[in-house]
Amino acid sequence: MEFSQAKNKFIQSWGALGSQWGINKTMAQIHAFLMISPESVSMEEIMDELKISRGNASMNLRSLIDWGIVYKDFKQGERKEFFYAEKDLDELAIKISRERTKREIKPALKVLKEVSAIDANATEKEKHFKTQTCALYNFVSKADNAIEKITEYNDNWLSKLLKRLLT
Repeated sequence: MEFSQAKNKFIQSWGALGSQWGINKTMAQIHAFLMISPESVSMEEIMDELKISRGNASMNLRSLIDWGIVYKDFKQGERKEFFYAEKDLDELAIKISRERTKREIKPALKVLKEVSAIDANATEKEKHFKTQTCALYNFVSKADNAIEKITEYNDNWLSKLLKRLLT
């Protein structure tokens, strides 16, 4: 497989995975392209590479910047904006985990806490509902705490976590 085919296959595959991670395909494709680009890239280059509109590129770049995994780069003498992706995979994993927690786990915890606080003394269905939603709240809360612990480590967080678990 030649370079251009491999590059295209990576970008397309990363884009397809993006929808499973809760982001849109184009956002993931832009991220993939920036990850494998050795230098910062202009919006025009992104548009050309991915065959997308300026509005689509702009909106998705803004989202990636909000996630903290893409940055703007200003080059002296250039009027264009350039962009580059976080290259440190540990840092990337931490930022994605934090963002997904904020967008997915925290709202779920809020709902579970609210619905499990009902007064459930009247019927078996109510008692069962309260038991199950309390159990779900406790489970999701533990998962949230575990993710927080993992993302607290900035330097080689995975090996530190494993060392801590094994000692």
